[in-house]
Amino acid sequence: MRCSTISSRYVLLGLLVWLTCVPVALAASAGAQRASISYHADSQIFRMDAAHISYIMGVGPNGILQTLYWGERLQPRDRLRKAKPSHKRSSWEPKGSLTPQEYGAWGGNNVLTPAIKVHFADGNRDLVLRYEGHHIDGNELKITLTDKRAGIDVTLHYVVDPGTGIIGRSARVENHSGQVVTVDRMAAATWNLPRGDDYSLRYLGGKWAGEWNLYTRPVTQGTMVLQSRRGSTGDKNNPWFAIEDGDDWQEANGRVWFGALAWSGSWRISVDQDVFGHVHVTGGFNPFDFSWRLEPGASLRSPTFYAGYTDQGIGEASRLLHHFELTRIVPGYPHPPLRRVLYNSWEATGFDVTAAGQMKLAERAAKLGVELFVMDDGWFGERNSDHAGLGDWFANPEKFPHGLKPLIDKVHSLGMAFGIWVEPEMVNPDSDLYREHPDWVLHFKGRPRTQARHQLVLNLARDDVRDYVFHAIDRLLSNNDIQFLKWDYNRYWTEPGWPGVAPDEQQKVYVKYIRNLYGILRELRKRHPGVEIESCSSGGARVDLGILGLTDEVWPSDNTDPSDRLTIQDGFTYAYAPGLMMAWVTDSPNWVNHRATSLDFRFLSSMQGGLGIGANILEWNDAQMDKAKYYVEAYKNIRRTVQRGRLYRLISPQHQSPYSATESVARDGSQAVLFAFQRMGHEATPHSRLRLRGLDRQARYRYRVIHGKVLKGTPDVASGSYWMNYGIQILMRGDMQATGVVFERID
Repeated sequence: MRCSTISSRYVLLGLLVWLTCVPVALAASAGAQRASISYHADSQIFRMDAAHISYIMGVGPNGILQTLYWGERLQPRDRLRKAKPSHKRSSWEPKGSLTPQEYGAWGGNNVLTPAIKVHFADGNRDLVLRYEGHHIDGNELKITLTDKRAGIDVTLHYVVDPGTGIIGRSARVENHSGQVVTVDRMAAATWNLPRGDDYSLRYLGGKWAGEWNLYTRPVTQGTMVLQSRRGSTGDKNNPWFAIEDGDDWQEANGRVWFGALAWSGSWRISVDQDVFGHVHVTGGFNPFDFSWRLEPGASLRSPTFYAGYTDQGIGEASRLLHHFELTRIVPGYPHPPLRRVLYNSWEATGFDVTAAGQMKLAERAAKLGVELFVMDDGWFGERNSDHAGLGDWFANPEKFPHGLKPLIDKVHSLGMAFGIWVEPEMVNPDSDLYREHPDWVLHFKGRPRTQARHQLVLNLARDDVRDYVFHAIDRLLSNNDIQFLKWDYNRYWTEPGWPGVAPDEQQKVYVKYIRNLYGILRELRKRHPGVEIESCSSGGARVDLGILGLTDEVWPSDNTDPSDRLTIQDGFTYAYAPGLMMAWVTDSPNWVNHRATSLDFRFLSSMQGGLGIGANILEWNDAQMDKAKYYVEAYKNIRRTVQRGRLYRLISPQHQSPYSATESVARDGSQAVLFAFQRMGHEATPHSRLRLRGLDRQARYRYRVIHGKVLKGTPDVASGSYWMNYGIQILMRGDMQATGVVFERID
């Protein structure tokens, strides 16, 4: 399965640009509601109130900035006592050493995982950051911490989303010491939770074709680490976390703190619990193999770490994140366009791509009501297999003797937009690009260059490589009427050397690469504003709020088996909105595990995200074509609700559950869509009665079935209260059964 996948100054918090790790834009929408940020000089307390949360910090008598409260919103007259260091416990935990610092440095008596660690040219490694001043501007707060003797300033940036209460935090370190300072570790933030002894952690992990598994672990004394050290985010761990006060993890109840790191490079999130029971979550650049020299007067900015809180369970935590992503992160916010129904050519043609063959597929796809036709791998350079061609971004003259224009014109004449697959960050050794510039890849001088999938990673940290990649894709888009890029990234880093710079500068590659990647995407979007970009990385290996700030959707997994996809898609939605997730209907038996499923099951499984078709439709008979056309039309009638509505996970498919059920509710409550699945029937056990959620209790809703059966005698029309309390009984018998039901509010 093929997947696919420049401002010079920092703008405070909301609009992080060229040198930041993600294009944050919390403060910038017209008419946006303001959060309340205040500072009480007498107590030196900062307070942020937004939506349902309050976040409160204080400056202690020693000048240390510490977290005082983060949870359900307090009343305006409520006051907290002044900050003070933690009590001394023993000589192993001296007074103040366990204080929940907002941004602790490695130095003094801090024994917790530091947010920042540096070393100076004179040998000093001690750094203690104390409050110096602050500035409040609407929904944004800037606090300056300093170690005056060492000559280091750190500016903490906070930006609060009024609608969800989610806070974005980043940090900027400046060297005023007069000597070279090397940053060994730099986080975006430390999030401090209240004292407790029954916390549990949830996180997402997996492997290729088995991404987005949900794991739960108790939080105990010590440190748990989630990370990627491979140059990019990856499928082993995703940079998202959720922590609950307890371990029952109900969808609708429970105190949950959650967060996501907006960074597409190597990252690390550590979860520490100290001897007093406080939990500290610190996230940012991965310190492994990382080093950043700061000359006098220079600075470095961290990624952004977002986090939120709810007392309404993990389901509401997900919905808050979904809403935040759609209204504050993804391109086109706060009203990003809906995803079109697409067809992708990979499974039909593989590398055997020709103009005539693609035209036949396009004609067939148009009959289904497809809106976007995407030509996948195999169209460029000497690309007849995955051994050659990457880096040579021109149409193969034998496959396309007249260039891409005839095919693109054909697709447009059929009423569809045209898309194309690229993998710009990679190169095959068998390519014109590599033969001309073998030094452009990540490598150590005189050491082997390990290939994966017969390709090497271009060193995008180099400005000449950045310029080449940008101009190659810009030229492709400028010379052809293309509406969609499937941007792929199919391997991790190995041998991450950069011989072109001084040895003590080479470890900057982890940050400069990602900054240049963001810069390329940002400039391409500026020059070609109508082009939609999908991010992919051998499936869902590079999914994070950083890449999502510059791409419209992501490909969550190369595994398109519709049963496996229930678990994959469920895990994805804990951290990311369904409307950002592409899901394809492919052939049966599926290529991953040879499981056979009905076309009904495949469509209903894929209709829970952005719908695509990737099957070889040239081999479909008339009945299959008619059924597919029916489902495409049905999806268009519900896609706004699915892609932009509120998601309720009614039955989880995790842990190989035989059942799964999700419900999406339109933002205005006018429509709800129920998807129910039975992977395996046993002992004539009926599917559970499903009680809906999120409806208008007083309104009346009429149901209609997309596919499947409901219990005879179910009322055609009933109140929202009825559907949520009594529910609806789905009838399914046998294996791999699926039902889709739409509820429409009657005005």
